[in-house]
Amino acid sequence: MENLAYWQKQTSPLFKDLEWNFPEQKSGSLVVLGGNSASFATEIKISEFLITSFPIKTLKTILPDSLKSKLPPLINLEFTPATASGSFKPSPELTATLASSDLNLFLGDFSKNSETAVAISNLLKTVKAPTVLARDTLDLVSPDADAFIDNENLIILASLAQLQKLFRALYYPKMLLLSSPLLPVLETLHKFTLSYPVSILTFHDGKIITAKNGKIISTELEKTEYSPISLWDGRLAAKISAFALYNPKKPLESLNAALFKS
Repeated sequence: MENLAYWQKQTSPLFKDLEWNFPEQKSGSLVVLGGNSASFATEIKISEFLITSFPIKTLKTILPDSLKSKLPPLINLEFTPATASGSFKPSPELTATLASSDLNLFLGDFSKNSETAVAISNLLKTVKAPTVLARDTLDLVSPDADAFIDNENLIILASLAQLQKLFRALYYPKMLLLSSPLLPVLETLHKFTLSYPVSILTFHDGKIITAKNGKIISTELEKTEYSPISLWDGRLAAKISAFALYNPKKPLESLNAALFKS
């Protein structure tokens, strides 16, 4: 297979040293945002995974207040105003919560209404802290991508199909094809991340592919603890969020360090 100067193959953990940056005492603040009146289990489960697995001092799980009467009081659980359909709507409370966090994890389940799309897109335009987009978040906000894509602190976990929608929304001249061989996909992601400063993780041809500033790192899926399904269930996004929380200037390294068992 062709060797490209920008492409590195990860056959064993390249960034094991990132774990040394995890503090011995709890520190840092992280927000998990997601859910709607009909779907919120993943947000609760992933928040529990984060708080029990990593030394995070302050973790807030933000749900729409349409769920307030459905859930018992839980530590770290907060609510912000909801739309009539039970998902997030724009609010000063939501903006302030994310503005005060060291890292924000957008976990999805936002539903598909236009008011929520505006709320989430507006947050992405203004948030300064490292921010991870996971699961179906990108589907919701892709139409407004030109307003937030120039953010070096944005980390996107997305399938190739989701990235297709993003590229179309940005009128990007190169397309990602699901039927494409590996090398054209790598070349397109290389050029895309030279044009836009975001970090990307995707999956194609049996490989987890990460990209940032034109650099590509690929890892055989079978060398990690993930499957084609579990890549997208939220747990990897949570691990990446924890690594990025303590290594905010190393998003590409954080994406790759999270692929392996700690």
